[in-house]
Amino acid sequence: MHDFLRRLPKAELHLHIEGSLEPELMFSLAERNGIRLPYDSVEEVRQAYDFTDLQSFLDLYYQGMSVLRTAEDFHDLAMDYFRRASAEGVVHVEMHVDPQAHLARGVELPVVMEGLSLARRRAWREFGLSSALILAFLRDRPAEEAMETLESAAPYWEMLDGVGLDSAEQGNPPEKFVAVFRFARELGIPRVAHAGEEGPPEYIRQALDLLDVCRIDHGVRCLEDPTLVARLRDDQVVLTVCPLSNVRLRVVDKMTDHPLPQLLEAGLKLTLNSDDPAYFGGGMLANFTACHDAFGWSRETFTALAKNALEAAFMSDERRQELLRQLAEMR
Repeated sequence: MHDFLRRLPKAELHLHIEGSLEPELMFSLAERNGIRLPYDSVEEVRQAYDFTDLQSFLDLYYQGMSVLRTAEDFHDLAMDYFRRASAEGVVHVEMHVDPQAHLARGVELPVVMEGLSLARRRAWREFGLSSALILAFLRDRPAEEAMETLESAAPYWEMLDGVGLDSAEQGNPPEKFVAVFRFARELGIPRVAHAGEEGPPEYIRQALDLLDVCRIDHGVRCLEDPTLVARLRDDQVVLTVCPLSNVRLRVVDKMTDHPLPQLLEAGLKLTLNSDDPAYFGGGMLANFTACHDAFGWSRETFTALAKNALEAAFMSDERRQELLRQLAEMR
């Protein structure tokens, strides 16, 4: 089964590229940029990955990205992940990027976009790995700042595959960002949002009704609201679920407690994703394998989940049909 899951053509719809920063690369970039980290070794960094909740993770997450300063850094960050993902059978990656977190450090948007764009082209050339870019807004920052960020991204609007909403969910409802997402819709940019991870089911409903999103990132708390579950099922709204992330951030205590089986049983359209693989125990293959170990799912179930992701991905119809053909040929 492990070999089957590795060969399965997988599309990752929920990845934060800054969250793919492995400790080894963190130290390498720190040395290159003359930055002193508050850790003496890779092992010490990994020991800090014992998170109690989302906020404790975000504290380390923002600290880690301090090593990202130049376009070369962002290129190396993305290529490091693309290389690992391709080796695990990932054929398409949709990466969230958090420009506000970099702007606050004095790293301008052109630096971020140049590095990531170069890596995306190189990944396609070297690995045949397609990708999409989602400009994410930090929900714990003012909505006015998010609007300024989207406006400043005007030179890159045509290359954006989506906008998103991430960071600390508690106390930061989607309704704060109605104007920003309305502007994105006017620009013709698809919209996604984190909702129902730590926040209540109401945040999922707000993301759908007020932000007009086409996918919900996480969404696992929808089970607390049967009416919402029925709506998600009837409308076949895609949930980008991140199993190992949910365990590491204490959304659930252990994999066997994860509500994925109940979500499947409810007829919801699910995908599996890694979220922040460097911090949460691994990439796509680790998440697929963890689900097999916990739930004993069949090849048919994993194939259906992979198909959901390909159908929901931001990619050309030609690319989608090519990958769906590969999936159909799986043995």
